[in-house]
Amino acid sequence: MIHTISQIRVRYAETDRMDVVYHSNYLVWFETARILMLDEIGIPYLEIEASNLHLPVLTASAVYKRPARFDDRLEIHLFMRAKPRARFHFDYEVRRGDTLLATGSTSHGFMDTNGKALRPPAAFLAKIDVAWKPEAGAAIDL
Repeated sequence: MIHTISQIRVRYAETDRMDVVYHSNYLVWFETARILMLDEIGIPYLEIEASNLHLPVLTASAVYKRPARFDDRLEIHLFMRAKPRARFHFDYEVRRGDTLLATGSTSHGFMDTNGKALRPPAAFLAKIDVAWKPEAGAAIDL
């Protein structure tokens, strides 16, 4: 599993007339967490694009449990729980301290600049393997 945590401070511009974070901002925060994860494992997104590849979002979902508000300090937890094959999947948790505010998920695939779907490059998969850690409580093959 790969797990990263992004720190977010809610800006006033991210709130709506009800003084809560507007729903689409959560998807932006999910993207922030993905970019951080790629940086942390040694595959900056700019390098992916420099190789004429893209990682389009194929699906996205969010479930809102409690509101986030202006000036909240949040943690965006990203989890990659399964190693990618053709597609890969991320789960997210948005937390304010111990309080779970939202959950979400996205799935992605690789494509070239012409929009053709591709398998993940070997170098990408190798970086995933290096960063991979067994999930707490999961059985380990010996």
